[in-house]
Amino acid sequence: MTGPDHLDADRLSAPGGNPVLVTDAATWRRPEAPIQAVVIGVDRDGALPATMADDFDVLLTAAPDATRPWVSLDASNFDAQVGRLTDAAKANPQAATIAAATLRLNSTLPLADALTVESLAYSALLGGTEFARWREAASRGSVSEAPAVPVLVARDGDSIVLTLNDPANRNAMSAAMRDALYEALANTLDDPTRPTVRIDGAGRCFSTGGDLSEFGTAHDLAEAHLVRTLHSCARALDALGDRATVCMHGACVGSGIEVAAAAHRRVAAADSWFQLPELAMGLIPGAGGTATVARVIGRHRTMWMLLSGRRVGAAQALDWGLFHAVESGR
Repeated sequence: MTGPDHLDADRLSAPGGNPVLVTDAATWRRPEAPIQAVVIGVDRDGALPATMADDFDVLLTAAPDATRPWVSLDASNFDAQVGRLTDAAKANPQAATIAAATLRLNSTLPLADALTVESLAYSALLGGTEFARWREAASRGSVSEAPAVPVLVARDGDSIVLTLNDPANRNAMSAAMRDALYEALANTLDDPTRPTVRIDGAGRCFSTGGDLSEFGTAHDLAEAHLVRTLHSCARALDALGDRATVCMHGACVGSGIEVAAAAHRRVAAADSWFQLPELAMGLIPGAGGTATVARVIGRHRTMWMLLSGRRVGAAQALDWGLFHAVESGR
């Protein structure tokens, strides 16, 4: 098909009023003129046509158990599910289109560079109207008392266990916990004995992600970006390579999966579930998800997780490669 010209392409963007485009996966080709819309390719017949995956941000099919990069939807309510994704993009068009652009760019970059790109985009959205609207409407409730030691460190010979230690707050990743985890990982990287590291979480779940009581409290978004990239737990965890294992259980939400996905070895309990809820807040992942999660399940499925905000259960997550094995003994 003939794509839009450069002026017409402006329509397919958040400022242009059309932040999402739903089109046939078998026939659509991305035009030469740049568009900013989230492009969703659909395969209602479940035929899994040969397609140029790079042209799309999400690929949806009615075929069951489709392989990457496809996301399989229930054929009985296929259009309703597509509609919910488009509604999500239209509700937060700046965050949705920036998420798609970030995922597309980060798929071409080394991890460290991709983390920098994500952080810059995240800081931009923290200053945006969509996040401000969420923050004004959000009910934060009471703030739990922070633990004196947010990350427990135990060493036995050449083995280190790091435990996220705020079970009363479901191991929400506060700035204190992030800094403590980064310090422990950095110390391990600097240790000439090259110990192995296991990361787990105390209590009912691994982590419900960023501490909501801290969202939007940074007064200097440029400095926040610099600190976020300087103390990137995802970068440090990736640098440990096969020496590090993350063991997840229960809720693994937001940064609770974004950081974990950087580990070269990931196991999870059968009760684990995974979610990227940031888009509904007018944000994108800020702990590395557009780089780490996308590297293990692909950018198309990562974008689906962001648009849908749905929980992904352990069976599906294992099939997608979000973790490698079910942890026994839980």
